[in-house]
Amino acid sequence: MVPEAGRARLYHVELPMRTPFDHPAARRTTSDSLVLSLSAGGATGLGECAPRSYVTGETTASVRAALERVDFDALFARLTGRPPRELLASLHENGFARTFGIDGGNNLLCLLETAVLDWLGRRLEAGGRDLLPPGPAEERAARRLPVSQVLDLSLDTEEFLATRGPFHFVKIKASYDVEHDARTVRTLRDKLGDDVPVMVDANMSWTPANAVGHARRLREAGVDYVEEPLPKGSWEALRTLRRDGGVRVMLDESVCTAQDARTAVESGACDAFNIRVSKNGGPLPAAGLVAYARENGIRFQFGVQVAEVGPLINAGRTLAFAHPDALTVEAGQSDRFFPRMIVAPPPAVDRDTNTLRPAGGTGWGMDLAGHAERWAVRDL
Repeated sequence: MVPEAGRARLYHVELPMRTPFDHPAARRTTSDSLVLSLSAGGATGLGECAPRSYVTGETTASVRAALERVDFDALFARLTGRPPRELLASLHENGFARTFGIDGGNNLLCLLETAVLDWLGRRLEAGGRDLLPPGPAEERAARRLPVSQVLDLSLDTEEFLATRGPFHFVKIKASYDVEHDARTVRTLRDKLGDDVPVMVDANMSWTPANAVGHARRLREAGVDYVEEPLPKGSWEALRTLRRDGGVRVMLDESVCTAQDARTAVESGACDAFNIRVSKNGGPLPAAGLVAYARENGIRFQFGVQVAEVGPLINAGRTLAFAHPDALTVEAGQSDRFFPRMIVAPPPAVDRDTNTLRPAGGTGWGMDLAGHAERWAVRDL
């Protein structure tokens, strides 16, 4: 097969948000995503990453700089130089970096991998589920998945309860006052009963000195999990917190790579992973973390970066439908944040039931809308 030239276009998408999203690690008022369009062989694939410096150390600027060093002629030669199904099998077996000879940070690899997988879906006329490793054979395909609701610091608890139900799983973004957070947990528990899990996400704002006391206070109020309570990689302090604080710990920022996951498990530092496609390097490494979690008795949820704008959303949802036994799915709030999205059809949540349906179409099931061109920054 003769390699075919292709076209790569990069978009830096900074969509203003209707309302800000606040938590201890950051305040967000716009999206900050990179979207990559890869066109070759009569098909176009879309990828996305949403780098956050406090998560992986990457920013949109650093990923853009890394993209300048990618040999796109070689990428397109490998993309079009072998049958699509053979290429997909190599991605599953060897991963993106080895298959394409490209290394870099997790968000760079996620941007490229999501675009390549979407392109393969278009070429193979395959939906997203067919691009990823299958979930457990015993799991029945889900037609709908319940999603969690997030109470961030910009929203009052009573307004949240009045406007954001029905509730399947609730994440509270912690404040800097544990008594305030405990009251919030107790209010939710009193209103929602014992069947709806409640988690407090501290976003690394606790310290080893106060963590056990904070955890005990939240446990008394009725919390089920705390997420990323301590600075990244505080393995010994996390083990102590689990032992003495009496709460289950979900790790997010501390688990970006497969090695992070192994260290967390071997250290006895967590009960669950928050798996996010962008920070974990793409859908395929994220699927690998799910498999590792299962092997080691660790629960998992599928999370999002705040203000994802398109391909990341559907890639994460596709992964979730392959593993419907996850603790919960964070579907994001793109429908609430953005009056008009850059993709069509826009990702949707059924807000009457707070559930998701699988995306239709091939690949990630979306195309760039015409007005997305305002965010184009260069051809690569």
